[in-house]
Amino acid sequence: MNAALKHPGIVTFGCRLNAYESEAIRARAAEAGLEDAVIFNTCAVTGEAVRQSRQAIRKTRRENPHATIVVTGCAAQTEPETYAGMNEVDRVLGNAEKLEAASYADFGVAASERVRVNDIMSVTETAAQFVDSFEGRARAFLQVQNGCDHRCTFCIIPYGRGNSRSVPMGAVIEEARRLTQAGFAELVLTGVDLTAYGADLPGAPTLGQLVRKILALVPELERLRISSIDSIEADDALMRAIAEEERLMPHFHLSVQAGDDIILKRMKRRHSRDDTIRFCETVRRLRPEAAFGADLIAGFPTESEAMFANTLGLVDEAGLTYLHVFPFSPRPGTPAARMPQLSRKLVKDRAARLRAKGAAALAAHFAKLQGSTQELLVEQDEIGRTPCFAPVRFAGAAEPGGFLPVRITGADGKYLIGRP
Repeated sequence: MNAALKHPGIVTFGCRLNAYESEAIRARAAEAGLEDAVIFNTCAVTGEAVRQSRQAIRKTRRENPHATIVVTGCAAQTEPETYAGMNEVDRVLGNAEKLEAASYADFGVAASERVRVNDIMSVTETAAQFVDSFEGRARAFLQVQNGCDHRCTFCIIPYGRGNSRSVPMGAVIEEARRLTQAGFAELVLTGVDLTAYGADLPGAPTLGQLVRKILALVPELERLRISSIDSIEADDALMRAIAEEERLMPHFHLSVQAGDDIILKRMKRRHSRDDTIRFCETVRRLRPEAAFGADLIAGFPTESEAMFANTLGLVDEAGLTYLHVFPFSPRPGTPAARMPQLSRKLVKDRAARLRAKGAAALAAHFAKLQGSTQELLVEQDEIGRTPCFAPVRFAGAAEPGGFLPVRITGADGKYLIGRP
């Protein structure tokens, strides 16, 4: 085995939910006694993500000719035939099957069992996985929701994750306690459509109610973050938590996708351009130190230069800081793949322009933080994150997972520079 690989080794692509589930996969495979294996937990958001996973699988097989290679995750769920057709792959598991210890226990079965991918839409519940550790991470992810009931025209993920389903609140609280007792000072709530939390549970609790319960019932937890949300679905309890709960970190990553109303309608999104601007303005009134990230797609089908200019302008008007830019990638089976496409050159050019806009916005945000004192969560040697998630480089020794106050003295483009 390659020295960088564990027993079993997990290679994770994509989102924070995948990172969380990779730790559950590690535990299930270990329970089953599966050793000398490499498990790829794939992403299906873009065609590029699928290509990268296939490339990594081939490279791993060349370097580890005797390893058992298992492929799972969203891409394995949505296109199992892609991975089943690779000679390098020993088993393909769906998104439900990857969390079952039995999936890793019987590799001597008949070839017909080589692919275990069932109908993800038949899965109606999501249970807590009770993950105890996250290798190499200062913060822990906590899954509270999975799947999505919406059908955005560009998105393949509901077909990889199924319909929306929530982890019961009591199980979330229990796992939050476990992770905090394991030494994690910061937890990040994750899901596919996080603001849909609770609609399928008795009493229909909301994400905001869950946030307030965690903070009330796990008082030893020092920091809580929420990952990507749809701002249009933010409930009143969440807005009150943003205003009143200092342990809820002032960084909000928004599923924005575009800044033009016509494109948003063609994407079948539920918010308008003004909704995004209004949410950011409201949160800033409640928490002036708040920072906003956003997912944005460049080059969506039919996007004109004027429409793209509206997305560029939204970065300034909403005050977005941390951009995740995706060049539009047509996913087979989605309505957007059948719409009139832009040239790949134009798509890549717009993505580059949007990333440049994001870099300028980040530099402006960094400039505002200079001269301030920030309490860092130390992630690794000489690297930490502020409450608003800005990365900081500092000189000196500090324990990963602990806190360190630093004064911000400058920036180098990628990091703020801090002095303890």
